[in-house]
Amino acid sequence: MAKVTLKNVIKKYDKKTIINDVSLEIKDKEFLVLVGSSGCGKSTILRMIAGLEDITGGEIYIGAKCVNNVHPKDRDIAFVFQSYALYPHMTVYENIAFPLKMRGFKKEEIAAKVKEAAEILNLTEFLERKPKQLSGGQRQRVALGRAIVRNPKVFLMDEPLSNLDAKLRVQMRSEIKKLHEKLQTTFIYVTHDQTEALTMGDRIVVLDKGVIQQVDTPEAIYYSPANTFVGGFLGSPSMNFIRTKIENGTVKFNDTVVYLNDAQKSLISDRPEVIVGIRPEKMDALSSNCELTVPVEISEMLGSEKIVYFNVNGAKCSAKVDTQKQFDKDITLNFNTGDFLFFDVQTGNRL
Repeated sequence: MAKVTLKNVIKKYDKKTIINDVSLEIKDKEFLVLVGSSGCGKSTILRMIAGLEDITGGEIYIGAKCVNNVHPKDRDIAFVFQSYALYPHMTVYENIAFPLKMRGFKKEEIAAKVKEAAEILNLTEFLERKPKQLSGGQRQRVALGRAIVRNPKVFLMDEPLSNLDAKLRVQMRSEIKKLHEKLQTTFIYVTHDQTEALTMGDRIVVLDKGVIQQVDTPEAIYYSPANTFVGGFLGSPSMNFIRTKIENGTVKFNDTVVYLNDAQKSLISDRPEVIVGIRPEKMDALSSNCELTVPVEISEMLGSEKIVYFNVNGAKCSAKVDTQKQFDKDITLNFNTGDFLFFDVQTGNRL
């Protein structure tokens, strides 16, 4: 078991900076999720920790040891890839046993470790099958089993569920979390899927263009985003951002004047404009101090709730409402000003 530390890590390809001065400490036994859009640098960070990519500057530690010049096989990590990377001509048993065989373990030791991993992952009945005889979820479990038998200090997972269908992804999310709790090992998990990030991580690292935007618990990142990028990236639909002028302690949503409380007035008193952020699920409050009627552009039925889309001050917004809520061309939304977050117009940072 080990913590992983990145100190001022930089990665450049030619003259293009991919990772820009990233410093991060992943705690021992923590489940940390790196999340961001495609090309943000999350997989590059994972590959640098594994030693599959050289770093341009900075230092990477696994435990107390700087591993900048340590070969990948000597870093005591296990890497689970998106593509499973199983040997098609080998059985499940042989695939799981392969890293132990390469390290010179005795047959008895290999058999014991494979049996233990197979039991943890419910693969015992499939040990004599080939990968082509398995479902996607079973293949991913085999890839996890191959990592488990090595008993590494750190597990690195690069979008391991992205090739699975939606139902199987939900099941595998639960299985990977249970695996982490059972093994009590440091997990670093990369995904572009915000649901995976919010449901799996002890902490989440949100990346954009090679720069860390926020590191915190899922709850803190969801309810207290550091900036408009984080608020807009996490959440489905994403947070509403409404730019508005400030006049005598009020803001205006279309033609509706919204009165702010004293603490909010003090927070934004010296600004002519501000961006107001509010989550879609907060726009249909049971008890509220504000009401806004807007034309509905489109609505989507999602079982227990509906999502309606509309415009406020020219910004595209959405609200999650109860399926029983009645509306025709217009909908009346109820919300509390206490649920507002305020962001700087120029920087996008939360005030």
